[in-house]
Amino acid sequence: MTHSTLVSFSLAQRILHWIMAALIVFNLLVTDAMEEYANVFFGGRTSTPDQVNAANIHAYVGITILVLAIIRLCLRLIQGVPAEPKEEPALLRFVAKTSHWAFYALFFVMPFAGIGAYYFGNKTAAFAHAGPMKLVMWALIAAHILGALVHQFYWKTDVVKRMTSGVR
Repeated sequence: MTHSTLVSFSLAQRILHWIMAALIVFNLLVTDAMEEYANVFFGGRTSTPDQVNAANIHAYVGITILVLAIIRLCLRLIQGVPAEPKEEPALLRFVAKTSHWAFYALFFVMPFAGIGAYYFGNKTAAFAHAGPMKLVMWALIAAHILGALVHQFYWKTDVVKRMTSGVR
């Protein structure tokens, strides 16, 4: 939902955006413990308590991302979002909208795949979670940052301000 009268995202939307960004980057960067645990588990060996504890951190962060995504989606549907800047070409507005909904899809699908892998021992879910989904998430993050930089420095729009200070 877009509200043409909105000039920025609400404070709650901005806070959720940045908390989720930090948690997602954490889980994307700090994956060694979970990968080690998965290799041990799927290799039929017994995990050490340290491996289980480290894997739990990754799992709990992923579940937190899922819960925050639910709240964030509800806020988006209830409060709406600001309209896309007119400076942005129509095709790129479509790409931006599509990539934002792809983020939301991953906010839900990745944690559920992780849950399937970690709590239910589903090897296919583990592969999808740690392979293609992880690559798509990195690609979306890179495109998202590039898009924000283009808005800030090329089109000189207020897109970055709308997600940081909330003012135009």
